[in-house]
Amino acid sequence: MDQASHTHAAQALRSGDHERYLSTLVLKPEHRNAVTALYAFNADVAAIRERVSNPAPGEVRLQWWSDALSGEGHGAIRQNPLADALLDSIERYSLPTGTLLRLIGARRFDLYDDPMPDLQTFEGYAGETTSTLYQLAAMILNDGQQVETGDAAGHLGVAHALIGHLRAFGYVSAQGRIMLPWAVLEANGVRESEIFTRIQSEGLHEAWGQLSEIAGGHLSKAEAAIGVLPGKLKPAFAMLPVLQRQLALLNARSGSVFEPPPDDPDWRKIARLTWWTWRNH
Repeated sequence: MDQASHTHAAQALRSGDHERYLSTLVLKPEHRNAVTALYAFNADVAAIRERVSNPAPGEVRLQWWSDALSGEGHGAIRQNPLADALLDSIERYSLPTGTLLRLIGARRFDLYDDPMPDLQTFEGYAGETTSTLYQLAAMILNDGQQVETGDAAGHLGVAHALIGHLRAFGYVSAQGRIMLPWAVLEANGVRESEIFTRIQSEGLHEAWGQLSEIAGGHLSKAEAAIGVLPGKLKPAFAMLPVLQRQLALLNARSGSVFEPPPDDPDWRKIARLTWWTWRNH
């Protein structure tokens, strides 16, 4: 392992998933590299859709990561600094590669334009792509020992994904995609054509309110579950107060749901992350 690989991973995370990068700043230095490598890998996989013109090259990139994690990669996998940092972290903390392979599998959904069918499917997708990250970060903070954080990771992961897609609704719909549970939208009389032409119907606002309430419920359950975890694991869940604030801002806004949502500046997010970690560690 080359320390330069972990430096590269931190730079990639800072530019590719800035909020998760900020969340690593409250971690102890001995754990920060591994969590950063994990999050940078996720950011790379999550951004594949943005970097390809159609699903085929996206599938190739996902397969490259699958091969790298399975030990089947051809050529010098370790010459890729992001893969080098991730594989080092997997070895150091005995992270289960099967969990990361399931994350890659779930991300295949991103490459296509099929709408997210229903809430149950969304929660499964969030579990594989977001809850997984919280679970593995907690395992790193536990020095590679398996730890049961199922409720904390599960609920916070679903809330994180749901709030993220509520915030990104206008951006994602402009791509001709629907990542919020379609069954909830459809039950409120929302039509695909309304979404893709940015029409704010009464039904859309009703569905929005319902999904926001579901996200809030998961946040509350996550907060309760995090509260009973050992103190050394809690920094893995420091995004909680940032997500609570983002949901509050979403609920308070009066503008179009298609417009970029309000958000705190970085210094406020860092303050929330730091204060929460200090109080809960």
